[in-house]
Parts: sequence; C-alpha cells; structure tokens
Amino acid sequence: MNRRQFLAAVALSGFASACGSGAMSDPAAFRTELRVPPLLVPKVDKDGTRRFALTMQRGRSEILPGKPVETWGFNGPHLGPTIRVARGDRVRMAVTNRLDEASTVHWHGMRLPAKMDGGPHQMIEPGGTWSPHWTIDQPAATSWYHPHPHGATAEHVYRGLAGMFIIDDPAETELPAKYGIDDVPLILQDKNLAEDGSPTGDPLDGTFGILGEHMLVNGTHAPFLNVRTERVRFRILNGSNARMYHLAFADRRAFHVVGGDAGLLPAPVQVEQVSLTPGERVEVVAAFTAGEQVLLRTLSGSDDIDEGDFDLLKIVAAPRLAASPRLPSRLAGAPAPIAVPPNARVRRFQLNGHDAINRKEMDLSRIDEVVPAGATEIWEIENTVYAHNFHIHEVAFQVLDVDGEKPPAYGSGHKDTVYVPPKSTVRLAVRFGRFTDPATPYMYHCHILRHEDSGMMGQFVIVEPGTENQVPRTIATDHAHHGA
Repeated sequence: MNRRQFLAAVALSGFASACGSGAMSDPAAFRTELRVPPLLVPKVDKDGTRRFALTMQRGRSEILPGKPVETWGFNGPHLGPTIRVARGDRVRMAVTNRLDEASTVHWHGMRLPAKMDGGPHQMIEPGGTWSPHWTIDQPAATSWYHPHPHGATAEHVYRGLAGMFIIDDPAETELPAKYGIDDVPLILQDKNLAEDGSPTGDPLDGTFGILGEHMLVNGTHAPFLNVRTERVRFRILNGSNARMYHLAFADRRAFHVVGGDAGLLPAPVQVEQVSLTPGERVEVVAAFTAGEQVLLRTLSGSDDIDEGDFDLLKIVAAPRLAASPRLPSRLAGAPAPIAVPPNARVRRFQLNGHDAINRKEMDLSRIDEVVPAGATEIWEIENTVYAHNFHIHEVAFQVLDVDGEKPPAYGSGHKDTVYVPPKSTVRLAVRFGRFTDPATPYMYHCHILRHEDSGMMGQFVIVEPGTENQVPRTIATDHAHHGA
C-alpha cells in the first residue's frame, strides 16, 4: 500500500458523525446528493439586455433530512440561483424584497457604478424592488451576491441569502465549463443547528460571531457528488460568516488552482491545500479515477477562525469517466499583473479590535477616502489584534506581501478579498475603476461579518482626477431607499 492509498484508507475508515464533531467522518454518512443551484434564466430584450429577477423571501427547507425549518433565500427557500453572464453583456436586475425587513443585494466582486453596487446605501424596503443595471466589463471570474445592510449583514447571510455570480470571457475557452457536470459551484457555510435542524446562535455574539459545527455545501448537509468526467472544475466560495477553510482532499492528492477572486491565474498552480477566508473564492481543477471515492475536507489551523477538522463533501467517481482535455500550461484570459507606478499613493489602514478602522467606527454619512478614477495605489492594511480579512468593493488588487513575504503562488492573482493574519501587515497593489460619483460611496471592510456589522468598515468615493479636494466629506444617508 503506497502513501496515497494508506491515507485514503484512513480517511474512509471514519468515525464520528458526519460534519458535526470536527473529527474525521464516516463516508457512509454522506447520503444526500449535493444540490447544485439552478442557473437563473434571463429574459433578453430586443437590444440584447439580459434581465434577471431575484426575490428575497422566507421559506422552509430541510438542512437536516426530514426536518423542514424556516430559512431565507432568493427565488426559493434557501440560498439563490446562479447568475451566469459573459463579458460585454448588458444586464438589468429586478431585486424584490418579500421579507418583513429592509435589506440590500451587493454584487461582490463586480466592477460597476457605485449606485449599482448594492451596499448599505441602496436599501430595499419590504415590498420594494431595486433595478440596478450595468455592462459586464471584467475578466472571467467567480463572484457572488449577498445582502449588505449595515448592522444586519451577518444575520441575513446566516439565514441563507447568498448566491453565485459567474462571469465568462470569450478569451477563456480551455477549462471545464459544463455547469453542474464538470463545472461545479461549491458554497461553503457552517451552522450551529438545533435538534429540529434550525440554525441557532447570535451572529453578533463573541469575538467572531458564529463558528458552526455543522458544514453545509450549497445548503446540503453531509453531501455527495457523483462525477462523470476525468477532471472537474470546482468554483469554491467561502460563504461563511467567520470560518476560515483550509481545503484538501483526504488522501492529500494534488490539484490545480486556476483562478482566484477576480480572475484566472496566468498558469495553473499545483497544490495539496488551499485556504479561504469569508468572501474569498478560488477555482480549482481536480482529477479523478474511475470508481474511486474521496472526501474534500477542511483542516484546522493556528487561528481562532479555523478550528477543527471537518469533512465537507464526498466525491464519487463513476465506473467509467468521460475524457477531459489536459490542463493547459498557460491560461488564456488571465488579467495582466497590476503595474504600480513609482509615485503611487500609499494609504494606510489599521484594524482595531473588531469594530474600527483607523480608530473610527463606520459612519454612513462620512467619506473616509477620495480616490481619482483609474488610479493604482498601494494600500497597507495593519492588523493590530486577532484574525481579520479585508474586502474592497469595485476594485481588483494583487497582494504584494504579507509582513514582507510574498503570497503563495495560488494567491498571487487578482483578488478583492484578502486574509490579514493577527498582528501582521498586508500590502496591496489596488487598481480602481473609472466610474465616478462624488456622492455615492463604495465600501472597504473586514468580511468577517460580525466585525463588518460592528463598525469595521469605511467608505471611499471615486472622482474625476484633479477634483479630490472639491469633494464633500459628508453625504446624505436616506436618499437611496427603494420602497414599494
């Protein structure tokens, strides 16, 4: 028995209950077929505009089999459909709120005007509909959508409001792309569950909020996935409130990272493990052998947000697998590296406790930073305490270094969310877009949702170059509520 066979045998021997104890699981307990979110079919106008309709609503779903409980979702009882578009598409959304409280929908990772971003300034009142529109103009990427109401994001996401948003690019034609077959979305979330299967706990309690003991993939508890091709592309989203995942296969097989938050990598990177903090995405391609079974796991680490080993998904390969093309040595469509000019502005941000940036809590009426359109800047994020991460709306950035060390090769591509380890400094090369609006801000914040809701968030506007000093630093906060 070689090393890989031995590790596989250990992983499949199993003990403890599936996904619930932090110990290695019994593969036989993975009895529910993975739910793959359906693709949302748009209506297409005569001018080619693709119209997508989303409804935030309450419903009942079985997180534990046979135990229906109340959950929230888009166009259904839990989570939401996958939106898939192509670069160059004109899109128009109709987002209707059928909840009994106001919320928003933020297009996480999307390059678009601030008024269309779906942050806390674009609230949708109960019974109201919001209709943002924009043209998709960014490289192929795996993005997502979720609520962003200030002070309630953690609760709304935890209840089930989240979905994938995939961008295709005609330049990228070499990777698996048959949705649900060899191109599979995996939304990773953790929950604490009562005996009746209902999610429990206060998302704003403790240092980080909820770190659940039950793992869900696409809202499915203890799932299995049947694969029928030699290679499968997994688009993996950390949709948890606080948990960090260190993803690996139980037999420690190698796989390839082909993309990150904001686009493909220039070339596939072979790894045995990849890490994701809340809000981050990664695209990987894994190879399988006919008839085998293997568990996808998350491994414990050294931080308070990655405690416990949990099995996530059992992958079952068919007795005969359809052939898949080999991975190319270079990936067409990958965005070019971000070139930092020698006179680039440096902005410094200090993460204080769980509720402040630069010792200031979030104020929806305050503009913290003013950025000229099209700028490339260096942002230095200093973490003075425990684990955080950092997300910037609208932009793409590359990690220059973490405490002077280069990021791992799989984390060197374009991103919009980055882990900031305890008592460390991360430097980013940030490229801003060209949508200008001095009165409507974008956000930057920790994407541990308990921290975001507690005030670890700031605002910036993008303006015409040369007008930075003319921009008011206060704005109205009640002009963009979308009512019934």
